[in-house]
Amino acid sequence: MKPKAPFRPLIGAHMSISGGAALAIDRALSVEATAMQIFVKNNMQWFAPGPFSDAEVSAFTQHPRRGELRSIFGHSGYLINLAAANPDFAEKSRRALREELLRADQLGLPFLVLHPGAHMGEGEAVGLAKIVAGLDEVFAAIPKVKTKVALETTAGQGSSIGHTFEELAWIIAHCQTPERLCVCLDTAHVFAAGYDISTQAGARETFEKFDQVIGLQRLVAVHCNDSKVGLGSHVDRHEHLGKGKIGLAPFQFLMQDPRFAAIPKVLETPKGKEMAEDRVNLALLRNFSE
Repeated sequence: MKPKAPFRPLIGAHMSISGGAALAIDRALSVEATAMQIFVKNNMQWFAPGPFSDAEVSAFTQHPRRGELRSIFGHSGYLINLAAANPDFAEKSRRALREELLRADQLGLPFLVLHPGAHMGEGEAVGLAKIVAGLDEVFAAIPKVKTKVALETTAGQGSSIGHTFEELAWIIAHCQTPERLCVCLDTAHVFAAGYDISTQAGARETFEKFDQVIGLQRLVAVHCNDSKVGLGSHVDRHEHLGKGKIGLAPFQFLMQDPRFAAIPKVLETPKGKEMAEDRVNLALLRNFSE
């Protein structure tokens, strides 16, 4: 009888696709990750030159160790703003999201994380309506794409939308195809937005509220980041786990509550080329699961 394989929690980090998407798999495995987030193109450019080539898709999907990563998903570029006040900017945002979803679908990614948008002074009601209209237009243009959009919780910096669970729930409820939407929760963002997750009791209460307002069935990923800034600051600044204003309590809660065992938990914390910082942060998460 074969010995049972040791339990490996579903944790990882955002990885660079520099040199090709397939290389991101090698980078993730080098820090003993079981999950990974990637950009599907240069995140600071509007558009890629075109779709992935057949060779690029094959190198990624047929990577000999691809199966060791139990969850791989994408993150959209930072220029996209579906709530943009400028019509040209809004059109570019819709086109960019459409093309990124097509590229993510080529790689077989289940979802693409998206910051909902910023209303740029037009008000939350106008911004929310524009986000829904943008999503409806994008989804209608690519009906066969399987990759979903995972709306990310935001810190509420500037005029950004999505810093309350109610705002994300409103977008989902008013979208014509809500089945194509899910949610990614960022711990640094929700803390900066005013949800006090700095204790296990606070973390439990926050996720209970998430369940009541959005539903835990919509949660597909968690960004595990500490925060350089305080509770309710509405500033987006990530810090290494246990080194910021949040502390380790919510990460221990996430790693030990069985409801989140199948939810990938990935880092978006600063790191150097050797990724030593990822190894330290992942070791903390791994220890909490033992």
